[in-house]
Amino acid sequence: MQGVLEGFATILLVVAAGALVAHLRIVDEAGQRTLTRLAFTVASPALMVTVLSEADVSRLFAGYVGAVVAGVAVVVLVWAVVAVLLRRGLVHGVVGALCTGYVNAGNLGLPVAAYVLGDAALIAPVLLLQMLVLQPLALALLDRAAADRRPSVLRFVTTPFRNPITVGALVGLALNLTGLRPPTALAAPLELVAGMAVPVMLVAFGVSLRLGPLPGRGSSRPELALVVVLKVLLQPLVAWVVAGPLLDLPPAEVLAATVISALPAAQNVFVVASRYDTGRTLLTARDAIALTTFASIPVMVAVPALLG
Repeated sequence: MQGVLEGFATILLVVAAGALVAHLRIVDEAGQRTLTRLAFTVASPALMVTVLSEADVSRLFAGYVGAVVAGVAVVVLVWAVVAVLLRRGLVHGVVGALCTGYVNAGNLGLPVAAYVLGDAALIAPVLLLQMLVLQPLALALLDRAAADRRPSVLRFVTTPFRNPITVGALVGLALNLTGLRPPTALAAPLELVAGMAVPVMLVAFGVSLRLGPLPGRGSSRPELALVVVLKVLLQPLVAWVVAGPLLDLPPAEVLAATVISALPAAQNVFVVASRYDTGRTLLTARDAIALTTFASIPVMVAVPALLG
């Protein structure tokens, strides 16, 4: 349990550092946009290469992963129906779906898996699925929405391959499957650049919290409340039902599916929202990440206590 609290404390302190440098006017809104572009185009692709080149791809087919996927599918479907009924645009709908289903599997998921579940490798399959399936699909839709005109079929199909994060993920997977490793002269600087991805995301997030309206004031409150309920309550509930009563998985896998699904929305959703939109969608992403991070703390503390 101490690992969960330490993971949250690390995130909050770095976010607070971002808010502080914004308050001291060291970084302004232009600087925040530069940080997000740096994370999106340089640091995050490097992180994808380093993480995926070492991940255990075979664990993608573990039973608890199916339960996590089921939780993601349900909350994204619910959000999509609501977004259509409310006539939200494609960008807003896709970013909202990421807020409800894209868990913080990296900088928070790793310590949670290590200290709560007892095995840091349990988070790797979820990280892989998000990087290789959910994120490329979302980015392809966002690129489609941002296009000035309707793209050709060829342009739509090749869109993911022009996105730096997706390219980084594909390179990392290719290295993993082939067993190849870059020479030390290339691997060392790549890891160094990858190491700044999460801190830059968190600092940019903190800057946006200080310079923008307080969470909840820049977004539709009913919509934001729906995102928080879907992410923090419904997603882990669905994962528990699928892993436990439906699949009858071992208790350790039921716990893994439920805890991983209770993770808050990932900070890189904010980076994606910053890349494609600067209006209400960006504020919704920022607020959803902040509120789900706080709301997930008691949920992730309660789940191990309830499930043993």
